[in-house]
Amino acid sequence: MTPLRDNFALFATVLSLCLGLAFAVSVNRLHAKAGSEEQADVLSIGGSVTEIVVALGQQHRLKARDTTSVYPEDITALPDVGYMRALSSEGILSVAPGLILSEEGAGPPEALDVIRGADISFVEIPSAVDGDGIAAKIMAVAKALDVPERGETLAAEVRESLAAAEKQAKTASDNAHRVMFVLSAQDGRIVAAGQDTEADAIIRMAGGINAVTDVSGYKQLSDEAIGLASPDVVLMMDRRGNHAISDEALLELPAMRLTPAARTRSIIRMNGLLLLGFGPRTAEAVTELHRQLYADGS
Repeated sequence: MTPLRDNFALFATVLSLCLGLAFAVSVNRLHAKAGSEEQADVLSIGGSVTEIVVALGQQHRLKARDTTSVYPEDITALPDVGYMRALSSEGILSVAPGLILSEEGAGPPEALDVIRGADISFVEIPSAVDGDGIAAKIMAVAKALDVPERGETLAAEVRESLAAAEKQAKTASDNAHRVMFVLSAQDGRIVAAGQDTEADAIIRMAGGINAVTDVSGYKQLSDEAIGLASPDVVLMMDRRGNHAISDEALLELPAMRLTPAARTRSIIRMNGLLLLGFGPRTAEAVTELHRQLYADGS
């Protein structure tokens, strides 16, 4: 064989190997992409449920979310099927989920009835207002995603961190503040959190006292009830839109003007999902609320 033919044969062999390698890499990438798309099958409804999915290392499974699912921030790039308490069956079915993980309380019921009848796996995750409840939420999500071991690990970590945060909050102040959680104050009508609410639970965890003791749930309060509650601090979600009100406008309402909170201009605003979600970040919420409640050392 002549040198020219030798060089041509060598070139052909090398070219063949390179093309084969390139083809193999391309096929592998296509398989990986297809596998990723196949894995993205979960619609998560409820901000804390979505946080749990991510904390379990299963973010790649998420295909769509509801409006309350805004943490971590990159989750907001997913399709949004609407607010969890005002869902439409059409919106949910349009994203074609293989599995729906829904926080307890989603609705309306007629929309959920259509979804349950559509041959889609639907798992309702129980609500929570304490460490045991959060652990149960985590385990329910982990079971649905078939990662029970990760669920056990995360649940243990969350229990431990929350217990430490609560202990610190309860021992760091001798004078517990009376706290009123205001959900909204539209047209001067104050809706506040009574007993048996997420707000009541987080206030107590952070070393405060819920100032509203004679009602259960989130209720509109009379001027007299607000005066009797006599809050030292007003707690609100940091929100915009129809339910938003400035600190000055709230404290100048006739019902609020004579409260200790108005005299000291004491209003705390926190991210709503962090504060009331009762998910993996609840220990952080307890620590931050306690810090703001007793920032002056009292």
